[in-house]
Amino acid sequence: MRLSILCFAAGIVLLQFQPLLPLPVELGCLAASGVLLLACAAALPRRLRLLAPLGAFLLGFCWAGGMAQWRLSDALAAVDEGRDIQLVGIVHALPQPFERGVRFRLLVESVESDATLVPRQLSLSWYQGWQRGTAASGVPQLHAGERWRLTVRLKRPHGNVNPQGFDYEAWLLQEGVRATGYVRQVSDNQRLADFVATPRTLVERVRERIRERFEQRLHDRPYGGILTALVIGDQRAIENAQWDWFRRTGITHLVSISGLHVTMLASLAYALVSWLWRRQPRLLLRLPAQRAAVLGGFAVALIYCLIAGFQVPAQRTLYMLSVIALALWTQRTTAPSRVLSLALLLVLLLDPWAVLMPGFWLSFGAVGVLFYIGSNRLASGHWLVAWGRAQWAVTLASLPMLLMLFQQFSVVSPLANAVAIPLVSFVITPLALLAAVPWLDFLLEPAYLITEWLMRLIGWLAHLPWASWQQHAPRPWSWLLAVAGCLWLLLPRGFPARWLGLLTLLPLLLLTPPRPPPGAARLVVLDVGQGLAIHIQTATHDLLYDSGPAYTPETTAGNRVIAPHLQAGGVGLLHGLIVSHQDTDHSGGAADILRTVPVAWLMSSLAPAHPLAAMAEKSLPCHDGLAWEWDGVRFAILHPLPAQLARPPRKTNESSCVLMVGNAMGRILLTGDIEAASERELLRRVGEGLQADVLLAPHHGSRTSSTAAFIDAVGASTVIFPVGYRNRFNHPHPDIVERYRVMDTRLRRTDLEGALSIDLPAAPGVSSLRDAVALAVTGERARQPRYWHGR
Repeated sequence: MRLSILCFAAGIVLLQFQPLLPLPVELGCLAASGVLLLACAAALPRRLRLLAPLGAFLLGFCWAGGMAQWRLSDALAAVDEGRDIQLVGIVHALPQPFERGVRFRLLVESVESDATLVPRQLSLSWYQGWQRGTAASGVPQLHAGERWRLTVRLKRPHGNVNPQGFDYEAWLLQEGVRATGYVRQVSDNQRLADFVATPRTLVERVRERIRERFEQRLHDRPYGGILTALVIGDQRAIENAQWDWFRRTGITHLVSISGLHVTMLASLAYALVSWLWRRQPRLLLRLPAQRAAVLGGFAVALIYCLIAGFQVPAQRTLYMLSVIALALWTQRTTAPSRVLSLALLLVLLLDPWAVLMPGFWLSFGAVGVLFYIGSNRLASGHWLVAWGRAQWAVTLASLPMLLMLFQQFSVVSPLANAVAIPLVSFVITPLALLAAVPWLDFLLEPAYLITEWLMRLIGWLAHLPWASWQQHAPRPWSWLLAVAGCLWLLLPRGFPARWLGLLTLLPLLLLTPPRPPPGAARLVVLDVGQGLAIHIQTATHDLLYDSGPAYTPETTAGNRVIAPHLQAGGVGLLHGLIVSHQDTDHSGGAADILRTVPVAWLMSSLAPAHPLAAMAEKSLPCHDGLAWEWDGVRFAILHPLPAQLARPPRKTNESSCVLMVGNAMGRILLTGDIEAASERELLRRVGEGLQADVLLAPHHGSRTSSTAAFIDAVGASTVIFPVGYRNRFNHPHPDIVERYRVMDTRLRRTDLEGALSIDLPAAPGVSSLRDAVALAVTGERARQPRYWHGR
């Protein structure tokens, strides 16, 4: 059975990496084949029972495919994107306030607009109203369980797609959210009911009340968000700096609702109920103490999982506890591996997209390793020795997974966890949970004091220079080899040549991603939404042209997209950072880049007193005439003139740094946000020197740029529009798109294709990049297609 469950899971994993879903008829045929194989395995002799895993594999593939077909069928029509839709629905999850308004989930009950089909679950933002720079209307206080009539504008699920990074569309699919949007500021918006009672809204309202009480008692305390996260799973109030501490010390799992917390609470409830029950003879006559304790422990685990948001680690633990509870109730002995496999089956039956989330692999992997090394080895010797063995096993086994998923591993994790696990699991979390009861909220004070002391230690460990190992993204084969090596290292003592497992880690740690050969370059136009960030790489140098937008005060393209991309590529030093001009969609992530990545120099058209200039180790003005060569690739600044820096133009766009990158095989022109006046000035000064094979569309394809004369002078065969999906500026403008089409220019867009990679070759073989551009420019959505992209 265990092998069949693993094959069922493998079938689900395979489906999630498909570019297209099989047709329903194809899924039906495969499912029938799987059922037939299982029937044959049950009826035929024992030696033919290996047919069962194959049948389970097919059924897993078909189950995931059928679930995906069902969920994707709940879709918003493309023609309904961006139009006003009036609907009625229930706020059925915890609203999340932020600096510009509130985000919330809406369960749609009815649509009042004609001929419109709206998905069942929406993710909406309600922004504060603005008029001429002054707040015109606020956002009403939203509560879980309220029924509202709203006028909204929706769009289909869409996220940034880059070589490395979070897949927002996959997450929305797992969450069952099939459209996102915002509430329109109209008078028709109306609260219809204060509370609509359903099992989900009852739980969410309880969670909301707990959050409100915690925020009131812990107002303005820096670590209050940790206690809220431990109780209800709401991590919104945890600051980015604290998340960085958790990552560097390897205790992120403790701040989430981990299986350890659920197991601990269930064990405490089991022991307490058993102790109390045995002291009541009348109760013992009705129900044995063990069964009563099983009911009590499981009930506490279930309630905690519901209050905490029912996250994947908590689900996995709850399903495992249900199997253990059933075994204790029936007084049967169940192998640990059977418990884990049944929990795996339950998780994937209910949520086949769980395999797309890192927490799934980390949580099941950690428990699987503990079962792998065996309860006998953990139980032998002193309990501290057993604890140390378990920590060593989990730390070693998680190394390949953490480097593959996050390119980071905490060196101080064993020490941090040795202190944090007992405190968080046995002291802080129980106190915080008891404080969730209204008449026990005084317990928040000691819980916070202990948390504050712990965070001082964690902060000290996190600031050690060697606290965390950060590296490039490993190659898949080196990761598989390292996993096998870790399992080899964890074999029982006395097994020959266990040390060979250490050698299998070397490719994982030492093999860096390939770089362009001398004379060549690779440019990656990152998908940062409505903004610009381009990573330029030669054989031994790295340059970043612009840094993308700031999404929120704490979240920018710098820390969300660019830094992970650079780290995954093994870039430990930026030899240069060019910020074309001060507009936030180009400079918004620069501060985070300067804080997290060593930068040799910053070049920009910013004023000398600009804060970014003060952050850089070396700040240079960007102006015409600057040129350099790296590894046989030439770089030249064509704009602005030094006089324009001395007397900045009224529009900051006109002072954008224009960069030409090229070699003997071709040239790429990066234009920032220059407009028509700057284009005319470049035509006058540079003339034929503007010719390039690939052009970055000036100002994202705005009507104020891309004059016909400029396009003709550049003569590019490909133009790239770095734009956000359905952006409010309507970039690129249809007139500009048509202007490029008339010039027979290939059009590439980051909103439709994801990040775009441009390879500038070094060796002869093509007469110009113009002749190879169809192969040289690759969109990330085409390179790693997934069936949910664009759906």
